[in-house]
Amino acid sequence: MNDSDPVAAHPTPALLMEAPGALQKALAVNLHPAQYGSIVEIGAGQETARYFFRAGGAAGTVAKTMSAYDMTFSDAIYGRAPGGRYVSRARLGRMLEHEFGLLIERLEGRRERETTFFAYAATVAAQGYKHRSECHGWLGLRLQLTPGGPPNDIVLHVRMLDEDARAQQEALGILGVNLIYGAFNHADSPEKLIESLADDLSGGASAGSDRIEIDMIEFSGPSFAACENRLLNLHLIRSWLTRAVMFDPDGHVVQPGEALRRKDVLAVRSNFRPVTRRHEDMFRAGMAAFAAQAGGEREDVLPVAEMTMATVMEDGDQVNNADFLARVDTLTALGYHVLVSDYLRYFRLRAFLRRYTQGRIGIVARLDNLRDIFSPAFYSDLEGGILEAFGRLFCDKTWMYVYPGRAADGTLITADNFDPNPAVHHIYRHLYEGGQILALAGANEAVLDIDWRQVLPALRADAPGWARQVPPVVAELIRNRGLFGFPSREGS
Repeated sequence: MNDSDPVAAHPTPALLMEAPGALQKALAVNLHPAQYGSIVEIGAGQETARYFFRAGGAAGTVAKTMSAYDMTFSDAIYGRAPGGRYVSRARLGRMLEHEFGLLIERLEGRRERETTFFAYAATVAAQGYKHRSECHGWLGLRLQLTPGGPPNDIVLHVRMLDEDARAQQEALGILGVNLIYGAFNHADSPEKLIESLADDLSGGASAGSDRIEIDMIEFSGPSFAACENRLLNLHLIRSWLTRAVMFDPDGHVVQPGEALRRKDVLAVRSNFRPVTRRHEDMFRAGMAAFAAQAGGEREDVLPVAEMTMATVMEDGDQVNNADFLARVDTLTALGYHVLVSDYLRYFRLRAFLRRYTQGRIGIVARLDNLRDIFSPAFYSDLEGGILEAFGRLFCDKTWMYVYPGRAADGTLITADNFDPNPAVHHIYRHLYEGGQILALAGANEAVLDIDWRQVLPALRADAPGWARQVPPVVAELIRNRGLFGFPSREGS
């Protein structure tokens, strides 16, 4: 075999490839003549390494295992943790860099030419005697997919959902094995790799898991150059591995906790297909109201544009990839973080945001949103009905700002004169008079009637005036890149 032959060319016993569990996967890697590397785990024991040793034949795969629990030892090996945070992506990056570098330095040229090296690392805050808060971790793999080839990285963030430490440790071990095995066997199909991460971790027949949540994954390196990480993170939701994923204003995938930590959050939900001047005004007016309510402070307010999966998958269960990426690109071009969630109801969105920040939460709602929110039928499957939903939505430091609209006769409707379903009128008045629901002042009436449903067909036909309905930077992006079906100018 020459240096360019892919790892997949090596045979693996057929028995091991038939719906393998964690031990079978570990054994398949151990028996593979080319896969060789290090496994380092901090915070939850050497759970992944244990599977490889239990499976047998680990001498063919494991160069080194290590757990540096003591911070002084860990710092001596990897340097001081950036910002003092040992469970962070930056810490994981240092671990992968150090361990993979050692493999190449010490073993390259000393093993068979077919060897493909890998370094697996995990830094985790698991359940313990003193640790009872968020149990989560960063896991990563740096690997060669061709002998002597350049390294590639897969990095993910996981939340552990089991209640006790032993179960969390077991889940982490299985996940680590799934990642290593999947990277070598499904590198040409990242979607399949993602789905395989939940193998042996689900109590049912469906994809996904009730023991872990993977809310961020990123592929990088030459072998993954064609990967679109935003679409792959969307696949996490479709695979039931998480309920929400997030992108920063640079268009990069970001772990929600990293973005939302210690921030006040203002969320606007819509289709954004495309983002219009009305959407932009909702953010502007919402940010101003949020700042005024806090006495003028607005430095730490994070504007978040949120889309639900129901609006992303508009053709049955299919996603129009180009359409979705166009929405993300235009929103991030305006400086917003983008959140895609599977939370149809607002109280679940609020619970998600509260998981990561103790700051204030503001939600800007249009009138049609408000009518849905105050529809008792919307909560028919909740034991406590609409009262349970509102108790969970309007609790600590959460407010809803109502963006005005027009009635059929053209009169302005605001939170001040909104007339809800008579059955819940008294509930609305209670929340309005208590200050949980607020009329959004300062809206630009010139953009109130802009509707993306009218803008979309107009831009696809390049009809006169459509560009005035969207922010200038958005119009430029649409024209230059042919987004949302804007007609191509090639050959004209």
